Amino acid sequence: MTPAPAPLVVFDLDGTLLDTHTDLVESLNHTIAALGLEPVTYDDLTHLVGQGARVMIERACRLRGHPLSADTLPPLVERFVAHYAGNMPGHTQPYPGLIAAMDLLKSGGYRLAVCTNKMESLARGLLEKLGLTGYFDAITGGDTFEYRKPDARHLTSTIERAGGDVSRTVMVGDSINDIAVAKNAGVPSIAVPFGYSDVPVNTLGPDHIITHFDELTTELVERLLGEYAEKVAV
Repeated sequence: MTPAPAPLVVFDLDGTLLDTHTDLVESLNHTIAALGLEPVTYDDLTHLVGQGARVMIERACRLRGHPLSADTLPPLVERFVAHYAGNMPGHTQPYPGLIAAMDLLKSGGYRLAVCTNKMESLARGLLEKLGLTGYFDAITGGDTFEYRKPDARHLTSTIERAGGDVSRTVMVGDSINDIAVAKNAGVPSIAVPFGYSDVPVNTLGPDHIITHFDELTTELVERLLGEYAEKVAV
């Protein structure tokens, strides 16, 4: 009898694995300062993040009444990337309990991966600066493929790179893109309420919510995989 594939837990990055808000705000404000725009705040951030740097800059400029033309965006993206990459890891830290939870999952034979709409180079660079890349069997960003969350292919391609199986995968995230990509790919989702969602995560329809990473256990993952398999079979 062929053994079941090792379970795979796929994480979003910003607002899920890592508290990046201070550095995102600083780099974003550095970027829009070139246009003479008023700085954004943490309260603005929940409406700006989730689709990568380009969209975040566009949204910030629109928020400040300064819509961008196609030719003015690329130099602003370069300005953001240079500032953000040059200051890594800055104030960014893993959320409480994350390292212990990942150690627990890895010791149980689980695979781990990152699926983020952040540029892959920035995601990898940040995780490397924090000494976390060794935990992950795959790290994919918003520019890794021709598609990104909530497109199901971003998640399914990440699963493939990590050597996982869709039927044995759980997605962990903090926003609508994470919950939606899980639904689109046909995998159960776990939401965290401490990230950057602009609405309460319970309104997004996740399969489960954890308020601290000490709740992310092998028992929880196996239960969710079993419940989801039963639901799909009905």
